[in-house]
This record gives sequence, C-alpha cells and structure tokens, in this order.
Amino acid sequence: MAYTLANLQDDVRNYTEVDDSVLSNSVLDTIIKNTENKIYRESDSDDNRFYATSNLVAGNRYVTIPSDLRFIRYAQLKNAAGDQVFLEKKDTSYMATFYDTPNTQSGFPKYYANWDAEFWVVAPTPDSTYEITLAYVKQPVSLTNTTTPTAAPAATNGTYISNKYQDLLLYRCLVEAYGYLKGPADMLQYYMQAYQKALQSYAIEQQGRRRRDEYQDGVIRTPLKSPSP
Repeated sequence: MAYTLANLQDDVRNYTEVDDSVLSNSVLDTIIKNTENKIYRESDSDDNRFYATSNLVAGNRYVTIPSDLRFIRYAQLKNAAGDQVFLEKKDTSYMATFYDTPNTQSGFPKYYANWDAEFWVVAPTPDSTYEITLAYVKQPVSLTNTTTPTAAPAATNGTYISNKYQDLLLYRCLVEAYGYLKGPADMLQYYMQAYQKALQSYAIEQQGRRRRDEYQDGVIRTPLKSPSP
C-alpha cells in the first residue's frame, strides 16, 4: 500500500510508541524531509531526471539555471542543420581563460560550465539563437508538500518513494525519529541496518535493473555453486 503523509506519520508514531504530543506533525514533517533528502543523495533514481528546452540568445553567454535543478547531466544544442550536438563540460577556470584570450570569436557554442548558483555559461558566445536542451536531476517534491485532489486519479498522489518503496522511507524515518527521541541504541542500530539493506536493493534496481536491456546485456543470472563435499 502506498504511503500518504498521514499513514507515514501514524506508522512512525506506532513504531516508536509515542503520540503526537511528542512527535508532532511539524516535527515529523522535518524528519520526513530529512529522510527524503538523505535517500536522494545516497542513490540515483530515474524519477528525478528532467529535460528543459529553451533558446540561447545571440551575444549572451549566460543561461539561467532552472529553479529545481540539483545537478546537470548533459546539455545539447541544435545546430543550423537541425542536428543535436552535445556540449563538452568544462571547469569555470577553463571558461574564464577562454574568454580572456585575445580576439575571442563568437560562434556555435562547444563548451558549458557551472558559473554560480543562478547561471551556467557556454563558450564561444552564441552568434545566433540556438535551441538548447538541458538534461538535469531536479529537486524532488516532498511528501509533506503533496495534496490529494478530489478529481485526480490515485496515481498522482504521493511521491515516487512513498508509492513504490515504503520500507525504504519508513526505515529511514525511524532512524531519524529514534535519533530525535534519543531512543535505545539497539533500536537505532536495528533500523539503520534495515534501512541500509532496503537502500541497497533500491540502488540495485534504480541503477542496475532499470538501466539494463535483456537483448543487449542478457538476462541477469545468479552463478550456480557446486554443493559442498
């Protein structure tokens, strides 16, 4: 069963055997957000991959970073012939050196780099308007921010983690909750171990099985071991 915010809050309180006078909704919201961020930092997943298409402006080397960006995966430009061309990632020091070079020409950009918290930069400076596609990992929506529209199908409710990986979400929330409660060390250790096992299987699925193709990679097989003599 998929977790709603209320279901998850109830389970955390039931597992830790405390009520809402100790684990209030506001405290649990912080625990859940910390849990989600921890999971997203520790394992890549396909649900947060996103694509944004816009246009480079002639004479402007800077591109505004999407507000929900966590990190860039790659950038593509469409040239005059309509072909998609990948840009090469460079350090900001390289870009600074590039633009310090005398007689730097504008043209079709070949490189890109992170510049600061608001912009990234391309080089050479665009000499025309080019369509650019930015592939990036976005900041996920927290379960604490979701709503339940009356006319929306059930699949739109919750988050990717809360709908498909309830054990992973619950175990990490319990680790955070026992830390907050200064609970028994053995229970904290137990749920940490349960979380690590759930995280490992989640990472294997997200970064392994979901990105395999049986035709190209073959069916996953477990090697057979000879029986002990």
